[in-house]
Amino acid sequence: METLNLPVGKLKHDFLKELLPTHGKSAGVVVGPQLGEDAAVIEFGDNYLVATSDPITFATEDIGWYVVCVNSNDLAAMGALPKWLLVTLLLPEDATTPATVRDIMAQITQACAVFDIALCGGHTEVTPAVTQPVVIGQMMGVAAKDALFTSADARVGDVLILTKGLGIEATAIIARECEAQVREKCDTEFLEQAKHYLVDPGISVLKDAHIAIEAGGVHAMHDVTEGGVATAVFELATAAELGVVIYSDKLLGSPVLYSDITRTLCDMFGLNPLGVISSGAMLIAVAPEKGETICQAFDKAGIRADIIGKFLPYESGMWLEDATGTQQPLPVFETDEIAKLF
Repeated sequence: METLNLPVGKLKHDFLKELLPTHGKSAGVVVGPQLGEDAAVIEFGDNYLVATSDPITFATEDIGWYVVCVNSNDLAAMGALPKWLLVTLLLPEDATTPATVRDIMAQITQACAVFDIALCGGHTEVTPAVTQPVVIGQMMGVAAKDALFTSADARVGDVLILTKGLGIEATAIIARECEAQVREKCDTEFLEQAKHYLVDPGISVLKDAHIAIEAGGVHAMHDVTEGGVATAVFELATAAELGVVIYSDKLLGSPVLYSDITRTLCDMFGLNPLGVISSGAMLIAVAPEKGETICQAFDKAGIRADIIGKFLPYESGMWLEDATGTQQPLPVFETDEIAKLF
């Protein structure tokens, strides 16, 4: 019913699809607003200008680092080099000190320095409209016209690689935002390791994209964010108008892509690891003959990666398959599992 309130998180895919324009692209727009695409692409002389916008709403600690990484990930998934960042910073009244603002801005400038991105503008405001700091990034970068990747370019028969694993960002957020609860059941070393997931394995996929592109055979990439790996797979397959099968044992049954730390936290708070926010992981659709080569390149670089599925014709549907070959429909998380904690 139209009077019911919408749930926390991204708008539902069907509802969002209703809202997106269906008329032809504006002059110069190569990739406009589409489900499953990470950024917009615009004609820019001999290159493409690639642009995205993402907010940080779940995390409160180190949100400056988050906003740089999350926005640059969207550009990396398109094969673009992130170059320019604008930031809108909304701060709660009666809970914002000069030290708070200095800390957030220091995080942003430090992250920009690490990834060689120019902070070139934005807006700051203390407002009663928010109850905690909200930071919104708008990032732009450049891609060569012969080096652009879109989610729509995945093909039937492509294998699907996942880097780093399930719940990287969720692990860091839970450890930081629910520290007291985690400390009751886990020792200090565990807690600090979980917090450190923000930088190791880290929530940036710039290196992941570079390694995959250099290895060759990549057809499409997609950044994993809200709704977790399962939802990101759905988005990628939807954008390419394909079916897909995902091997659950490669995700849930292996420490390669589901670490003991992340498993412990998901079990502790009753979260489905397939549906927790997972920035730091990247989905890569690859020609089948190049799958193992790319995984070996990741291994050489010290990045965990594995083939977790393959793309099928659209009419085959989207499935999660266990080690016995039993299939169930691929779950899609309209509301991220981590929202249960907030």
